[in-house]
Amino acid sequence: QVQLVESGGGLVQAGGSLRLACALSGRTSANMGWFRQAPGKEREFLAAINWVGTSTYYADFVKGRFSISRDNSKNTVYLQMNSLKPEDTAIYYCAASRTIDIVAVRNRYDYWGQGTQVTVSS
Repeated sequence: QVQLVESGGGLVQAGGSLRLACALSGRTSANMGWFRQAPGKEREFLAAINWVGTSTYYADFVKGRFSISRDNSKNTVYLQMNSLKPEDTAIYYCAASRTIDIVAVRNRYDYWGQGTQVTVSS
């Protein structure tokens, strides 16, 4: 069992940055992912990282702007978001997967946090 709690969301102006954090408890040696869901849209994959932090994978539309990392000594996974745009406004979720390899598919993730709101103003 894994428990996840996101933090770090808020209101930021376009072009600004935010760093989201996801605190893990329970079975912490899990591959992790970040997703987001905007009003009226499907939840979409953003980035994933393996449990040792040596492998990452990104959705094409965030490459160069978002960066996923983890600090296993703190049981925390991060999502650094730069050059934010109004269309990045959404609820951001972290998720844990029991798969061996990192995955980008929503239904391969077994545990989810409650989400944190990110609002980017123009």
